[in-house]
Amino acid sequence: MKLDLRQEHPRPANPRPIVIIGCGGIVAAAHLPAYRKAGFTVAGLYDLDRTRAEALASEWGIAEVYGSLDEALATPGVVFDVAAPPVAHPELIEAMPQGAFLLLQKPMGLDLQAATRIRAACRARNLTAAINFQLRFTAMMQALADAKERGYLGRLIDVECHLNLVTPWHLFPHLLPNPRVEILSHSIHYLDLIRALLGNPQAVLARTMGHPDTRLAQTRTSAILDYGDDRRVTLSINHHHDFGRRFQDASFRFEGDRGAAMAKLGVLLDYPEGEPDELWLAPKGGPWQQVPLASGWFPDAFIGPMANLQRFAAGEDTVLHTSVEDAWHTMALVEACYRSAKSPGTPVPRD
Repeated sequence: MKLDLRQEHPRPANPRPIVIIGCGGIVAAAHLPAYRKAGFTVAGLYDLDRTRAEALASEWGIAEVYGSLDEALATPGVVFDVAAPPVAHPELIEAMPQGAFLLLQKPMGLDLQAATRIRAACRARNLTAAINFQLRFTAMMQALADAKERGYLGRLIDVECHLNLVTPWHLFPHLLPNPRVEILSHSIHYLDLIRALLGNPQAVLARTMGHPDTRLAQTRTSAILDYGDDRRVTLSINHHHDFGRRFQDASFRFEGDRGAAMAKLGVLLDYPEGEPDELWLAPKGGPWQQVPLASGWFPDAFIGPMANLQRFAAGEDTVLHTSVEDAWHTMALVEACYRSAKSPGTPVPRD
């Protein structure tokens, strides 16, 4: 089993400048560091709070801060990075110039109805749009996908995502009023990754709930994805294991009929400082081997969706991996999870 696996998406030969719409914390923590590392030029920033945009522009040496959304959207020859809250996504999409290229921060709206509206607007305005699902583009998951493509794992028959840790939800106060939190804002990454590897499931059984320590609507989730009689795919997500690091966990387990893989999602442990990501592979009947990883999830994986969009715009890539057409199916899976969570379970027979 060779460990010289693909770990990043190819870079565009001649990337277009980027205009960022929205200047929240994720832009400073991930988008701008990733784009600088990749050598992408940020042409300008726009935010409803101009002071925030100006402070970010000063910190990162960005020359242009737009006075209005119309001014930002009128910039020619660019790719738009829409990092605004999802509640604003439908209207922002409908304001985009015809034929624009844009990367939209996940999720794709707040529900499937909004996602459908976004998809329709992109079709009507001939927009080339992708959703910023980065977990697919991490070094560990790129390497995992490459190992799968090389046949190291064979046919995947058991996939489990397991989180048992403490997430500092106080860093995300904007989520407090939302009726949908954990799956839509967090586990959506895992659902998207599973779709990328296995395709769309037939059905889902899910429960998502809050916790006495938080006022957020949901911070714990259990889900079973139905891929037929011989595949078991599960998520067990608990963001409240506040009993020290010893038994905290953030992992993906992949088992196939020829091999297995274990991935550690290091950034989630002691977030936002995090720990290094890890990927381990084992052939059936053979020893475990650790894959040396060149980078982690934050901020490096944020290069991938933008690189793919830029290359697709230039004709260098033939597939836009997280296009709105594909991402709609991730949103449909999210919607199915929430509908399942509201549905009654099978009653237990009583004596």
